[in-house]
Amino acid sequence: MAAFTVRVSEETASKLEKIAEKRDRSRAYMAAQAIEDYVAREEWQLAEIEAGLAEANRGEFATDQDVAKVISKYVKSADRS
Repeated sequence: MAAFTVRVSEETASKLEKIAEKRDRSRAYMAAQAIEDYVAREEWQLAEIEAGLAEANRGEFATDQDVAKVISKYVKSADRS
C-alpha cells in the first residue's frame, strides 16, 4: 500500500470529516475510497473512449439510416408526451 499527501480546501476537508463521521470511518479511509472510485471510473471511461476511437479508425460508423432511426425513436417519444 502506498501513502501520499493530498491538499484540499478547508471546506472539502470539513465535508469529508462529516461524511466520515456519519459512516463511522476515518477521513483517510474515505479519501482512499474516493480516490479508488475515481481511478476505476476514469479507467473505464478512457477504455471506452479508446475502444470508440479504434472502431472509428476501422471505419465502423453508424449509417445515416441508423442515426435517423435512433433520433426518430426519441422525437416520437417527445411528441407523445
